[in-house]
Amino acid sequence: MIQVTRFVLEMTPLGTFGLIASLVGTYGFDKLLPFGNFVLALYLACAIHILVVYSGLLLAHGLNPWKFFRGAAPGMQVAFVSSSSFAAMPVALRSITHNLGVNKDYAAFAVPLGASIKMDGCGAIFPALCAVFIAQYTGVPLTANQYFVVLIASVLGSFGTAGVPGTAVVMATVVLSAANLPLEVIGYLYAIDRVLDMMRTMTNVTGQMLVPVLVAKETGLLDRSVYEAASSNVGLDDPPADGSGQVR
Repeated sequence: MIQVTRFVLEMTPLGTFGLIASLVGTYGFDKLLPFGNFVLALYLACAIHILVVYSGLLLAHGLNPWKFFRGAAPGMQVAFVSSSSFAAMPVALRSITHNLGVNKDYAAFAVPLGASIKMDGCGAIFPALCAVFIAQYTGVPLTANQYFVVLIASVLGSFGTAGVPGTAVVMATVVLSAANLPLEVIGYLYAIDRVLDMMRTMTNVTGQMLVPVLVAKETGLLDRSVYEAASSNVGLDDPPADGSGQVR
């Protein structure tokens, strides 16, 4: 099975190239323009989710969003360039303990758990956008029942998507199948998935850092002096005892 999986992964770029070449040869470049709109839509949706939803949750818990994003910036940056929640996990863990003041023992449990089950970008936002985009692209109108199926499948998918690059396409296929939508277009999206995956993963990891901060705030496991210092450093030294959050 491992050999078969490796073979499929190695052949996928060739298959994707063939799909794109066939599309361009048959319909011209005009058929590719909507995919640019899809990229913009995904980046906008993820940005709104981070800046509006996450900031709203922080404000509801009495925390300054700017302080959080400043402290979480290193983890967000690594997530964006690596497209992997697991690859960004060490930096994310360091960010919430060193920069944001979350208890280390709790963070060591919460961050790995979040990397396994909290996938807002890959498991929820992306499949839902895929369903709407593919329905419009293929001219298939979505019914109320299909919207409901997409909603439920996307919410459940955010708990079951692996934190490695490329798995969001698999989850999108599951959502499309559940909603009885055509799967052919997903191959075209795979050609630009690397660009999409960067923003999706940053959304995932930001949420994986946010939840431990909120829980720590409510359970007394958050050092507010470190949080308010809003350090954006991820050095090897521990924060000083005075709680300034700055590395000496």
